[in-house]
Amino acid sequence: MKPIRLPEPPSPKVGAGVADIFEGGVYGVVRRAVVIGNGFPGSENQSIGLVRALGLADKHVLYRVTRPKGGINEWLHWLPVSFHKKLEYIIRQICGYSRLLLKSQGHRVTSIPSENGSNGGLSSILEADLKQIVNMAHETSEKDGPLLVVASGRDTISIASSIKRLASENVFVIQIQHPRKQLNRFDLVITPHHDYYPLTPQAQEKIPRFLRKWITPHEPPDKHVIADDSNYNQVLTMGALHQIDSAALRSAAREWHEEFAPLPKPLLVVNIGGPTGCCRYGAELAKNLTSSLLSVLVSCGSIRICFSNRTPEKVSNIIAKEFGDNPKVYIWRGEEPNPHMGHLAWADAFVVTADSVSTISEVCSTGKPVYVMGSEYCRWKLSDFHKSLRNRGVVRPFTGTEDISESWSYPPLNDTAEAASKVHEALAERGWRLRP
Repeated sequence: MKPIRLPEPPSPKVGAGVADIFEGGVYGVVRRAVVIGNGFPGSENQSIGLVRALGLADKHVLYRVTRPKGGINEWLHWLPVSFHKKLEYIIRQICGYSRLLLKSQGHRVTSIPSENGSNGGLSSILEADLKQIVNMAHETSEKDGPLLVVASGRDTISIASSIKRLASENVFVIQIQHPRKQLNRFDLVITPHHDYYPLTPQAQEKIPRFLRKWITPHEPPDKHVIADDSNYNQVLTMGALHQIDSAALRSAAREWHEEFAPLPKPLLVVNIGGPTGCCRYGAELAKNLTSSLLSVLVSCGSIRICFSNRTPEKVSNIIAKEFGDNPKVYIWRGEEPNPHMGHLAWADAFVVTADSVSTISEVCSTGKPVYVMGSEYCRWKLSDFHKSLRNRGVVRPFTGTEDISESWSYPPLNDTAEAASKVHEALAERGWRLRP
């Protein structure tokens, strides 16, 4: 496209504000964003948190990459999305043939759960439509400027990199979490330090050589990865990005004042997640947690316990049985409204199970005491994450010997704001900027 000659900007005396068109041109001002999610709150929260920190909270659209669900599909999530959909279509065709055959033989036929509640198979349209996003970037660039694309999670890698390839002059693509290889497929990669744990010698010893290219990054951080300037091998983010900042906490403090202000202090909030592939636990952790909470109960004014939708029933039952009738303890069981933001604003200390990087990152952004339960059950890069937090003095293990009334602090994790600052710098190198 040939450059368009613009009129000279007006004299500063015309007014205090100068239109974007005279400040570097509309084509270099990023006014909007597309978030590409994978349906997992932990991943999408990172993208939305970054967009919020960049001042585009009310100027973004969320798209989702979806997978076939139900039945055998639950065992196929390790496959690339496109291949998974094609395989699901083939399976559905075979099952459709079998259904006719069984029906002719008088057998009862049961249906296979369809993708996202439809009967689409391969004909289903993904919510994140590559052609639509690319066309939007091309067709609206002159009027609305370049498009910021923020994606997070393995399932979004293909479409995010394709958007950059097909609309590179009109988009700036950020991938959150390490895509394992070919970082130059993106304009910027934001990834936590523990994503590089598989490259360490101790991790390499645990990985069969023929599997390494599938489960580890191919190279240390390069210029496409946000890194600490003082040590280029240290990735900037300690934990996950999120939407928690001082403004959000102040707003939550006002919103939840009536419920939390009267509670006896100190208030201890206990967040209980659920076992994951890298952090397997069960009833034993629940019993240890219960015992430790009973030990610190005397130093607490109030305790509020929250279960995740991933918390196994055997874990929640053990804890609820012990504390269900205790006047000092309130157990939140998922009813609306969710008090999570109120907890972050009003808690004096936190106890968190070790399974969720997202939850731990959020509570560590408050600067309040954070005690972690169950890190000994963690392995692989999640274990490395906990080690980094302890070395930095951000968290302490929960042992039951703590005096919750005694406070301690640390420099809060500020990953989201720091990542946003690096995005500003990367855009400036390209000659672009975010609209203030």
